[in-house]
Amino acid sequence: MTTHRAALLQAKTTRFTMSPVPTPTPGPGELLIQVKALAINPVDTAQRDKGFPPIPSYPAVIGSDVSGIVVSTGPDVPDSAPQPGSRVTAMASSFYTGKMQYGAFQEFVLAGWNGVIPLPESLSFEDAAVFPLASLAALSGFTTIGIPLDARFTTEDKRAVLLWGGASSVGTMAIQFARQMGLVVYTTASAKNHEYLKSLGAHRTFDYHNADVVSQIVDAVKEDGVTLTDAQTFAWNSLQSVLDVLKETKGDKLGKVGHAPPLLPDAPSMEGVEVKFVLPPMEPAAREQHKNQVFHGWLKPGLENGTVVPSPQVQLVEGGLEGLNAALDIIKDGVSATKLVVKV
Repeated sequence: MTTHRAALLQAKTTRFTMSPVPTPTPGPGELLIQVKALAINPVDTAQRDKGFPPIPSYPAVIGSDVSGIVVSTGPDVPDSAPQPGSRVTAMASSFYTGKMQYGAFQEFVLAGWNGVIPLPESLSFEDAAVFPLASLAALSGFTTIGIPLDARFTTEDKRAVLLWGGASSVGTMAIQFARQMGLVVYTTASAKNHEYLKSLGAHRTFDYHNADVVSQIVDAVKEDGVTLTDAQTFAWNSLQSVLDVLKETKGDKLGKVGHAPPLLPDAPSMEGVEVKFVLPPMEPAAREQHKNQVFHGWLKPGLENGTVVPSPQVQLVEGGLEGLNAALDIIKDGVSATKLVVKV
């Protein structure tokens, strides 16, 4: 096979069109994956409709989350990595290179081996597609606020974290990882999602629609006798509420907030609280080490032993690659506790 189909963005702010593209050969440290399912993220809509985050050149293939079957491996791929024929989930993104052969929205894609992990037989391709970007973003959120990925807390530590927007795809993964770290997890979501988030590991859930949600969280922290200085938020227009909580709970310590949406110039701030946009390390060597920790240190063993489960629930969008425009339109209108997935 010399070509395959891809969903191309021909220019900035255009919609996807189907086109044949060359099927690449994996280079050093790379795997070629036949895509069976892919997941949609809000950033995909921003890139299609606004060209942000910036796309270096067009035509372009975007997307990050795939599951599928390894077709071939390039040089310098370790024997411990998935081999041809393996069922896998993979971080397949053209974000850093700008080259279309690394974008998820196509039938065959290249991915670096340290962002590819094997799937348990019990896990479908559709469920497996939800993991890569959400896991990377959730765990990068912890390192952004100074909680290393090898951190483990005991009940006696009484260390809490606030996760605002827990029903989002990143939020549900952050809840699972925070629970494994031993953190006491406070999260916000619509009331209809509270029991689901508790099943993932949230200790307390709060409805962000309530006018007194800040005081509810503050009262719970005092009642539980925990230390709350750290937060992540996955929702727009939530930063002021997060800051208001930390003002009352951090004491004389430095508060830290990992902000998953891009920080706008007029974003609120507060003395004694550090707010940072959530990003993995940008220096290439550190970035690859971090990715290895996320996928091989956390996600792989989590899937093997069942401590990490697909979240949130999957909603299939019909039409294969041709259904991508409709899928991005749906997520642009907003979804709740739902991950949109397309079968390829």
